[in-house]
Amino acid sequence: MPEKRNQKRRATDRTPATVQNQRVVFEDLGIDRDPSNIFHQTLEHLLSAAEIVGLKHHHQLILSQPRSEVQVNFPVLMDDGQHRLFRGWRVQHNSALGPFKGGLRFHPGVDADSMRALAILMTLKCSLLRLPFGGAYGGVECSNRELTRDELERVTRRFAWAISEQIGPDHDVVGPGVGTDPQVMAWFADTYAQTGATHSRADAHRVATGKPVEAGGIIGRASAGGLGLVEVLREMLPDMGIDPSSLSFTIAGFGNVGRSTALALCRSGARLVGVLDRSGAVVNLRGFDPDDLIDHLDVHDSLDGFHGGECVSAADFWKLPCDVLVPAALEQMVTSEVAEIVGARAVAEMGSAPVTPDADSIFLQRGIEVLPGILCNGGGVAVSYFEWLQNRSAISWTATQVRETLAETMIAASRRVKLARHRYECDLRTAASCAALEQIARVYDLRGIWP
Repeated sequence: MPEKRNQKRRATDRTPATVQNQRVVFEDLGIDRDPSNIFHQTLEHLLSAAEIVGLKHHHQLILSQPRSEVQVNFPVLMDDGQHRLFRGWRVQHNSALGPFKGGLRFHPGVDADSMRALAILMTLKCSLLRLPFGGAYGGVECSNRELTRDELERVTRRFAWAISEQIGPDHDVVGPGVGTDPQVMAWFADTYAQTGATHSRADAHRVATGKPVEAGGIIGRASAGGLGLVEVLREMLPDMGIDPSSLSFTIAGFGNVGRSTALALCRSGARLVGVLDRSGAVVNLRGFDPDDLIDHLDVHDSLDGFHGGECVSAADFWKLPCDVLVPAALEQMVTSEVAEIVGARAVAEMGSAPVTPDADSIFLQRGIEVLPGILCNGGGVAVSYFEWLQNRSAISWTATQVRETLAETMIAASRRVKLARHRYECDLRTAASCAALEQIARVYDLRGIWP
């Protein structure tokens, strides 16, 4: 029913009252608004949702800035015998709900504002899932594809050492993100455990989640993101007239997140009909096996030559008719130009903020539902919480426990979003943020701000 959806409010709607509130907060904080800045975009969305739920002005101010942030510059010995200076950040947004929690990104695009935006989104995500964590994010400005394994280890360990005084298993817990993996998390945890922090060596390893199972990780963490999305789609798609048991989908971005998502969806009965990555795009309306594609990429590092589908242009990929498009790469990859031609009936964000505000507006006008990342990609942080609990109790979780508890968590979060959408008559992105902010507001009202 596109006509009905077009009447719903969204956080990108700039009503006079919303614009005035955003202007006041930006002025109070001394921020010159830049519409292309992802931190400013994320902040505007937060403030718009905050207005809808009636969040107090001083609470809006608190949530509009990170509680703390650190930039570190550290030298690393490279394989050629020379030292190279690297730069990294750790941004801690809010801890009203519990210790800070958020990923580590190793990527050339890492900077202060992108980390601030991701930290805000992590605060909202943990609140929506009702996890006892606040939001944080960090990373290093580097290309892990250009680093040898030994260089990557040295970068990880030097960064862990550089921020070791700002983190801790009960203060700020890191997890994997773009450009990092279980091996990086193992190096990070091991380095922190040797810093002399006031924890036992075993307990200190709680500072990182997403570790290999052999190094204190939890069974099922690698597949958690995809399995979480399966539960979200089962709960949300019927309201859109889409059968989740027989849906067709495309994925933009085929790294760790995209691969786990493709595998989980296909194993639930869905049909993968298109993939886009940095090397190109491949489509097959009959569907293809994600395992075959993964095997091909592991050998060739490119979609070229894959015989399971037809290589097409990026534009043809976006236009492909399907039930769900899954953006699973970096921020702002779905622009207004892309949104105009997308052939999917719905969009499920597995990346963080992959859809620009302008693209959001176009999707709304076209009647294309966007399921936000703070809901869709919540499976990873949910199972990271289970790993943190496992490390804390020294009692191992079984695969069945992980799957069942993850399903309960994602279903409950999806229902909160649906309830908020009904209550506030808004789009799904705004509804998810409203449901998250309601929880934070309740906590602030109960705890107060002292002194």
